[in-house]
Amino acid sequence: MLKMSKLTDYGTMVLAFLAANPTRMQSASDVARDTHLALPTVSKLLKLMTRTGLVVSTRGALGGYQLARAPEEISAADVIDALEGPVAITQCSGSVGHCELEDVCGVSSSWQKINVAIRRALDEVRLPHLAAAEFRMPPMNLMGIPITQETDRR
Repeated sequence: MLKMSKLTDYGTMVLAFLAANPTRMQSASDVARDTHLALPTVSKLLKLMTRTGLVVSTRGALGGYQLARAPEEISAADVIDALEGPVAITQCSGSVGHCELEDVCGVSSSWQKINVAIRRALDEVRLPHLAAAEFRMPPMNLMGIPITQETDRR
């Protein structure tokens, strides 16, 4: 099963909170209070996201944290890369595989195509979409298959 860690989910919540006021500096305490996340978790995430370039920090009385770039410039892929590492659904579908069977494997190129499709889909979803209460996925075509969001909610 493809699954993000809880920390990545929480990191997305923190980024969505920062995106609500992208020019305002926020303290870790404010972020923790307003997102209802534990302060140690928020502090850990903010430090990690500062190291990976999603967030910038400023010291001092008027300091805090804010997004490193506009929310529209941050994709779901950027968030996952920063908090989970590069998207790779199999060992050989990432940038460099280390499988001893790569030379004779008949399925690795298919997994690589699937990985690219997933990566493209994650690149299309931006932080404002992640932060929206309801997001309508635009119709897309993945590997020749039309993908649409169901509108019928019975």
